[in-house]
Amino acid sequence: MNADALTVWVQIRNQIDWSSAAGEVPTSVEPIVDGLTTWCREGGRSADLARGQRLLAALAQSRTDASHRLPLTCTLLAGWQQLVLGMPGVQFRQGDAFAKGGRERYALTSHTKRDFEHCLRDSADPRVPLASRAARAYLDVAFFHPFPDGNARLAMLTLAYVLELEGVRLDQVGPLQTTRYADDDVGAADLAALVFILTRSTHQRAIRFPR
Repeated sequence: MNADALTVWVQIRNQIDWSSAAGEVPTSVEPIVDGLTTWCREGGRSADLARGQRLLAALAQSRTDASHRLPLTCTLLAGWQQLVLGMPGVQFRQGDAFAKGGRERYALTSHTKRDFEHCLRDSADPRVPLASRAARAYLDVAFFHPFPDGNARLAMLTLAYVLELEGVRLDQVGPLQTTRYADDDVGAADLAALVFILTRSTHQRAIRFPR
């Protein structure tokens, strides 16, 4: 059986210097173009129109939740995931999960859900730069793999939610979509740096070309 990639991720997660992985970004960034809405409308790189409509519904709900400043919890994510999948009653996975053609296995233990909730709470830690918190939350969803399906789409919504709570939206999110591996500490830190770059670039373009 494949090694538990989730255990590997948790170990690496705790070793990364998230405070220095990304710089500080403006606390309010209003893009010229809403990159996440565009991504959702396109179905998260899928030609499936219905999938795109479901993503847009989940995005709308997540932004409503952000306006109420709801903390990230598994229950909150489950509500979005019901919209993402168009299925009622989405529950935390009941067994091991697999990704990348079965090459990565994310084991389920009696404390997996509790550990996931703890990691989600880290997304609000003000001691860590916003871009790092958003990237780390994205990877937490990807590697805890909380639901049977749609976790990559949920990871993007989660990243955006962490930014949204600080009034930050991106004008493009496509560069964030690439394969991530649980044992890649350099890639994890690079994702934080990429979120920082995209946020800074969005802010600069908004200033240069105001609506």
